[in-house]
Amino acid sequence: MNIATLLSGGVDSSVVVHLLCEQGYKPTLFYIKIGMDGAEYMDCSAEEDIELATATARKYGLPLEIIDLHKEYWDGVASYAIDKIRKGLTPNPDVMCNKLIKFGCFEERAGKDFDKTATGHYASIVEQDGKIWLGTAKDPVKDQTDFLAQINYLQVSKLMFPLGGLMKNEVRDLALKAGLPSAKRKDSQGICFLGKINYNDFVRRFLGEKEGPIIELETGKKIGTHRGYWFHTIGQRKGLGLSGGPWFVIRKDIQENIIYVSHGYDVDTQYGYEFGMHDFSFITENPWTEGAGEYDVTFKIRHTPEFLHGKLTRTGDTYHLVSSEKLQGIAPGQFGVIYDKDSRICFGSGEIIG
Repeated sequence: MNIATLLSGGVDSSVVVHLLCEQGYKPTLFYIKIGMDGAEYMDCSAEEDIELATATARKYGLPLEIIDLHKEYWDGVASYAIDKIRKGLTPNPDVMCNKLIKFGCFEERAGKDFDKTATGHYASIVEQDGKIWLGTAKDPVKDQTDFLAQINYLQVSKLMFPLGGLMKNEVRDLALKAGLPSAKRKDSQGICFLGKINYNDFVRRFLGEKEGPIIELETGKKIGTHRGYWFHTIGQRKGLGLSGGPWFVIRKDIQENIIYVSHGYDVDTQYGYEFGMHDFSFITENPWTEGAGEYDVTFKIRHTPEFLHGKLTRTGDTYHLVSSEKLQGIAPGQFGVIYDKDSRICFGSGEIIG
């Protein structure tokens, strides 16, 4: 089988190369470059990544090709994030990067010439009812199916996730025993294209600053000022600059540039039990019969190890989810990711609406 492997320079994708070689495969390695060299608002020179990826390729005698997709990333992912932030929403660039870049543009550029594409994502492939489904990983802390929940059937049908059945500590152990160049490298954090650039600095470059009031929701009292609603997201606790905390962002008035906050850990206003989703996208197919119905599901509204239980219904083009427990920080613009009731298969996702 002819396998393309996406290599990032991190420990996870390097272990994928090791495992494939141990199984007798000779994958062709690809590094996707998405940062723009010399751009002061993007700090992704990729030098260290490419150095480690090259060392891994050399160790196994494999070819490594660098695919420059920075323009496609900017046009499809970074601009999407800025547009959502401008509208007061909370985007998820990593979800769109997987859909549009890693398994979209890469496939068109190079992946189309291979039978499969292997990655270091913590996920699995489930074959059921004659179809291929996106399955969750063994390690619930590292499970990344929520970041993959916008891919389509053609994409999932071609993917391999060799790490899906491993715990993160097992991956580290394999890397150390194999003497991989990235064995002791720390996992990357944050949005991939920003590197060491501060998120607020990036947003400020494109949206600027505009002072507005911070209002206590219950009393209507002004208790501080902010520099633009676009710097804040629903459920946010840190970075408000208020004393006597904790304070949580509960609501944003986009037209008037007002941030509403509530005080305390267990204030009812920071919680909700339900949310709607539009533009819902099923990865493989709709597992339920068309029409009215209530379905037992598990779900996520952010990247956490926990799968929450709820009931899903559909009205027209909108899916509605009622949770079995209180949800903190339901943020419009994020993706609601839906799984089966056993949290084994990821069905797809939709954008949360206010």
